[in-house]
Order: sequence, then C-alpha cells, then structure tokens
Amino acid sequence: MSAATKTKKKSKPAASLVWFEIPAENLERAKSFYSGMFGWKIQPIPGMNDYWHIDTGGHDASPDGALMARMCPEHPITNYIIVESVARASAKVEKLGGKVHKPKTAVPHMGYLAIVQDTENNTFALWERNEKAK
Repeated sequence: MSAATKTKKKSKPAASLVWFEIPAENLERAKSFYSGMFGWKIQPIPGMNDYWHIDTGGHDASPDGALMARMCPEHPITNYIIVESVARASAKVEKLGGKVHKPKTAVPHMGYLAIVQDTENNTFALWERNEKAK
C-alpha cells in the first residue's frame, strides 16, 4: 500500500494541565500572597464560600485554578490533567501501579473528575470535559 492510500490516524490531544487547586488555611492571606507574587486575580465564586477562582491572566492555553479551604493538614496542591475518558485513564493508573482515591465523579454541566495517586505517592486529578457543556 502506498503512502498516499494509507489513511491518516487521528492524533489524540496531549494530556495537559488544565486546572489546579491550591489549599489554604486562610483564603485572604493566600490571595494576598499569590496576587502579590504573580499578579493573579482571585475572586470568590458565587455560592462557594471556600472555593475562589484564580485568573492567571495568561492566554487561553494557560490554565486557571482555584484557592480552596484546606481539607486536612496533608492536603496538597492538585493539578488536573485532561484525558479523553476518566474511566479508562483511572483503569490505566491502576494497571501501572497507582491508586484511585476518588472514582469518576460528575461536575454538573462541566465534566468528570477522578483523584488518583501515582507510584511515588503523588496525587493528581484526571479531568474529562463534558462535550455537551461547550
């Protein structure tokens, strides 16, 4: 078969960072620090007293994030990585020796997330966009 007759394989989008969450004991103090350090605009999200939007001010490829109330002393910064399917990616995490701490969970009108752990005890989140929410 010649190269001209071969069908091109659809390339998958890169698994990239799309959101992050920074836990804080004092949201105002953390807002002051990150606004002063990086110039980020940080505002409470209406109806969510302990979860504030971080606008990093970057172009569309730059992820935004959130300041949130710390849930426990060990609560780390969480990075969200976009995947095609949270269910398939969670299964792959386990196959590679990681763990799933919070299975696929819906975020109404936005998508799905799962919290997972790698083989080095680092946690991160998998994110699947809800295509209907676009």
